[in-house]
Amino acid sequence: MNVPLLIAQRYFLSKKKRNIITIISNISMVGVAVGTAALVIVLSVFNGLEDLVRSLYGKSDPDLVIAARTGKSFPVDTVLLSRVQSTPGVALLTEVIEDNALLQYHDRQMVVKMRGMSGNYFGQIPIDSSLLAGDHRLQRGDTDYALVGEVVQHELGITLDNRLAPLRLLYPHQEPGRKTLSINPEKAFNEETILAGGIFHIDQHLDDSYLFVPLKFAEHLLGYGRRRTALYVHIGGSFTRADVQSELRERLGDNYTVLDSDEQHVSLLKAIKIEKLFVFITFAFILLIASLNIFFSLSMLVIDKKKDIAVLQAIGATEELVRRAFLLVGAIVALVGAVAGLLFGVAICWIQQTFHVVKMGMATSVVDSYPVKMQPLDILFIALAIISITLGVSIRPALNAGRMKIRENL
Repeated sequence: MNVPLLIAQRYFLSKKKRNIITIISNISMVGVAVGTAALVIVLSVFNGLEDLVRSLYGKSDPDLVIAARTGKSFPVDTVLLSRVQSTPGVALLTEVIEDNALLQYHDRQMVVKMRGMSGNYFGQIPIDSSLLAGDHRLQRGDTDYALVGEVVQHELGITLDNRLAPLRLLYPHQEPGRKTLSINPEKAFNEETILAGGIFHIDQHLDDSYLFVPLKFAEHLLGYGRRRTALYVHIGGSFTRADVQSELRERLGDNYTVLDSDEQHVSLLKAIKIEKLFVFITFAFILLIASLNIFFSLSMLVIDKKKDIAVLQAIGATEELVRRAFLLVGAIVALVGAVAGLLFGVAICWIQQTFHVVKMGMATSVVDSYPVKMQPLDILFIALAIISITLGVSIRPALNAGRMKIRENL
C-alpha cells in the first residue's frame, strides 16, 4: 500500500478548512492547463510551418545538390562527371550555372536569378507540368529560349516568342586581373538577348525572381567557361537519398558539399527551429509563473494540516513519508491541469487540421489556413517541463512539512 499517495489523494479531494487554499489550488490547475494547451498549440503550428516550407521548396528541389565547399563555383571535367554518374543510385545529372543578372524588357528592368541548365533539366524540376503558357524546351532547333517565372513575367509585361522585342540580359564584365568594372560603359557589361519561350508557376521562391536558360547561353553571358555553381542529382531505383549522399561525399572528398533538400534550405529551417525553441522557453516560463500558485497552495496546506502531520509523526510516519505525501499533492494538482490542458490543446489542433478554422487572412498566402502538426516528441518535452516545474515549486513546502515538530503542533 502506497501510504504517501493515499494521504495525497485524501488532501487533494478533501475540503480545506480555509477556502482560500481550494481557490488557489484551482487557479494553479487552470494555469497549468492553459499553459500546457498553449505549448501544444504553438509548437504544433511551428511544426506545421516547418512542413509547409519543406513542401513548398520540395517541389522544385533536386534530390541532391553538389556544390563547392568554398567559393561560388568549381571547375567541371569529364573525370568529375563520370565519378558522379557512376555512383550507384544516380539516375540523372544536370549541370547548373546560377547567378544574378539584369533583365531588361522594353523600358522595364529588374534583377533576376538566372539559372542555366543542361538539356536534361526537366528530369530534375517538373517544369513541363508547371507551365502556364508556352513550351518547356530551352532550345528549339538553333534558337535559345528562356523560361520566365510568373511574377517576373507580370512585372515586366513579357510577351512570349516576341522576336521584335527579345529579353535583354546584362552581367558585369570583369577583365582578368582586375577587381573593378571598366569605366567604358560599352565594356562594363556582357550582354545577350534571348526569346521568352514559356511562363512557369512552380513556387513563390522561383516564380518571383527566376529565369531558366540553356547552359551554353549562361556560360557565354557570365563568362563561366567550364565552371559550374552546382550539379543536380536525381536518385533512381530503390536507392535511398541518405545512401547516395553518403557515397557521393566519400567519392568527391572534402572540396565538395552534397546537400539534401533540408540542407539546401538550412538557414530557413534553422530559423524556424530557433524560433520554436525560444517560444518553448517563453511559454515554459509562463507555465512556471502559473505554477507558483502550487507553491502557495501547498505552503498554506502545510499550515492547515500541521496537526495531521504531528499525528502522523506520532504514530511512526517518517520525515520522508510526510515529504513525499506533500510532493504528491503538488504532482496531482499539476497532473490534473496538465492532462486537461493536453486534451484541450490536442483537440484544438485536431479541429484546425480537420476543419481549417483559423485562416491566414492574407490573399497572397500559399495556404488558406494555419498549418498544424502534432509530434510526440513535443508532448514529451512538455511533460518533462511540467515535471521539472512541479518538483521545483513543490519541494520547499514538502521539506517544511517533513521538518515539523510533534510537540509544537499536538
